[in-house]
Amino acid sequence: MQIEPFGLERWFDRYEHDADIMLAESGIRSLASDRFDTDPGELGYVIPTDGDPDFRAEVAQRYDRSASEICFTCGTQEANFLAFLALLDERAPDGENEAGEEPVDGFGEGDHAVVVTPTYQALYAVPEALGSVTRVPLEAPNWELDVDDVAEAATDETAVVVLNNPNNPTGRYHPPAVVDAVAEVAADHGAYLLCDEVYRLLAEEPQDPVAKRYDHGISTTSLTKAYGLAGTRFGWLVGPEPVVEAAVRWKDYTTISPSIFGQHVAKQALGDDEADILNANRALAADHRDRVRRFLDEHDLAWYDPVGVNGFVTVPDGFENGIDFCRTVVEEERVVLAPGEYFDHPEYFRIGFGLPTEELIEGLARVSRLL
Repeated sequence: MQIEPFGLERWFDRYEHDADIMLAESGIRSLASDRFDTDPGELGYVIPTDGDPDFRAEVAQRYDRSASEICFTCGTQEANFLAFLALLDERAPDGENEAGEEPVDGFGEGDHAVVVTPTYQALYAVPEALGSVTRVPLEAPNWELDVDDVAEAATDETAVVVLNNPNNPTGRYHPPAVVDAVAEVAADHGAYLLCDEVYRLLAEEPQDPVAKRYDHGISTTSLTKAYGLAGTRFGWLVGPEPVVEAAVRWKDYTTISPSIFGQHVAKQALGDDEADILNANRALAADHRDRVRRFLDEHDLAWYDPVGVNGFVTVPDGFENGIDFCRTVVEEERVVLAPGEYFDHPEYFRIGFGLPTEELIEGLARVSRLL
């Protein structure tokens, strides 16, 4: 299997360790560990290795699904990776996935994916390594999804249509009617709809997840972006049972089980404290969004007003492209931004505004000074 280098992660690896401020981080600021009981007992594997059955049942209930339709993973990244391994394998016999299960009601046959872009690179690079991908581009500056473009891209060889909602990097939250139409296109071709929903709960009025809305819907998410708990490395994949079963078989070859610390903290974060955590994080995101808006107005820069804590901003005049601008900022002001080249839009850069308030203020001040 050949896969493209992960451009954004290589950029971060090059610059973030020596910089002062990470103004490209895509999640909300991290919560302190002393908020939680961090003693899970013995440090063994989580047993069963796809997660505590009672806890899986609790989380699955949020999607009107059963415990057999959810797998706990090491973050959303693994959830997406396992889903693609389960769905896309050109070597599998006709009508079966890699694990040998029949698809659900004829769904999931083929080795082709339709992916809405721009998006997080893993959502198209992994399927490209496993099969073939047709990208459906969102058009600047409003990043609206044309369902007709999805319909044109989908074929009877399409196993999955991939959406990131709210979108990274643009912050566009595609409305329910659009998602419904995309789900119908997928169903017409016997394909699943996989939606990375890691930013969903940062919206003031979150939409229902696709795994709850459609029989052929697959939802992936984690505690990373909306909860401020990236270090737990805890996420999940929810969808039809044969897909989850195939993902669990692949998981035996990746991480085997989720983090025992992660599951222990997740039970608390998704319990009595959940409303307080999410309300505080939404308030922080809203306040920081206002601060970035004022910064953009001051410097005559533009974005699509985002949901979540990422914005896709036009590159200032005087710079050749996103890499030129972001390299100048990090080398002169020690502030990391994300070039739009890593989302196939060199005329943009991504700013993340979920970091602690004092760091955001200082980061914006440094970029203002440079401009």
